[in-house]
Amino acid sequence: MDTKFSTAIHMLILVSEAKTPMNSEQIAHSVGTNASYIRKVATRLSRAGIIEGRRGVSGFSLLKAPKDISLLEVYRAVEQSEDVHVFDVHQNPSDECIVGRNIRPVLNGMFRQAEQVVERELAGTTLADCITQMRKQIESSEKTE
Repeated sequence: MDTKFSTAIHMLILVSEAKTPMNSEQIAHSVGTNASYIRKVATRLSRAGIIEGRRGVSGFSLLKAPKDISLLEVYRAVEQSEDVHVFDVHQNPSDECIVGRNIRPVLNGMFRQAEQVVERELAGTTLADCITQMRKQIESSEKTE
């Protein structure tokens, strides 16, 4: 599975919570990837109007408040797709088999329904929600240390 979406959320939380702008190298270190991959994701987020990076200034900043950024908006930006796509159907079922002839429309319909549920959940969840959960996780892990 592709990780652009989770990388984007990680990146946006960092940018939102950082006291000073974070550059692609710093973000890449936190995400555990390379800076060029972060710049690729950042370009998609920038085109969608979610973040900006200014020439001559190191680091990224949000263009909207975290409460105004839905996870569906982030998904669409980085996946460059209007529809959430989670499941794939195998490509070469046998037409000689009754199940093989009919499996694709059955699974495509079921999968699309499930993806619509995911879309609704992502639309109703914001970056602010993720930040709240992150803060709770940090607080919880600090108590156990």
